[in-house]
Amino acid sequence: MPTSKTAKSKNPHRGSSLGDFLKEEGIQEEVELAALKRVVALQLADIMAKRGSKKSELAGAMGTSRAALDRLLDPKCKSVTLSTLTRAASALGRKVRINFVAA
Repeated sequence: MPTSKTAKSKNPHRGSSLGDFLKEEGIQEEVELAALKRVVALQLADIMAKRGSKKSELAGAMGTSRAALDRLLDPKCKSVTLSTLTRAASALGRKVRINFVAA
């Protein structure tokens, strides 16, 4: 169904991307951070499930508390250090790789 020029002019966001919208709202960095943390948490949980690892075992192998591991696995908790990520990856027989890509 074709849209008229009138419809396009009434909605200033029509045809814009989600990224454009997030920039306009000033929340792009926050949303991207939340998405990145969710991906990390889900990947760790998936690796743990495939290996049959228990949280208490992984926390012990990392040399940390179960509460700290729970924060790492919580998609909503954004305060994660590279040290914690590296210890978790090592305890699961993995490595962390970070890439910087063009914005």
